Amino acid sequence: MKKEIKDTIIVKLGEKLKEYPHFYLVDVTGLDAEATSSLRRKCFEKKIKMVVVKNNLLHKAFEASEIDFSELYGVLKGTTAVMFCETANVPAKLLKDKKIVKDGIPAFKAAYAEEGFYVGADKVDELSALKSKNEVIADIVALLQSPAKNVISALQSGGNTIHGVLKTLGERPE
Repeated sequence: MKKEIKDTIIVKLGEKLKEYPHFYLVDVTGLDAEATSSLRRKCFEKKIKMVVVKNNLLHKAFEASEIDFSELYGVLKGTTAVMFCETANVPAKLLKDKKIVKDGIPAFKAAYAEEGFYVGADKVDELSALKSKNEVIADIVALLQSPAKNVISALQSGGNTIHGVLKTLGERPE
């Protein structure tokens, strides 16, 4: 491969590293054409951009980045695919799907998610448990709505006096 092509690939990988807040490194060694196509289709459905890269080019893209990715250098062996995504837990859930992962292939190597590094196959469960931004917002909204629902429920159930409302809120009337 010519140096100009390598330089272009490194630049494009650097752009992807800036564009996507999260990425996973997986080993796709042993995937046949059909399995690779199936994985790519699933990634497309889940809005994951999957790119198979040469380890030395990815290493150089990491070095050129503003972020210190040195923790990931050790996993750059074998055939590496990078799964770029907007939501941190989506690739982990995909990698836990038994319909997609057969005999441990594709194998999780590492991830950069939520500004943290996750290295090793044992981190997939931890990554799949991460909540997305929308899930966290939904949890917060549910927590904020709970006290209001209690007050409305108390008012509707006939306890519409101030004493009934205060009792529902756990306060003592004077």
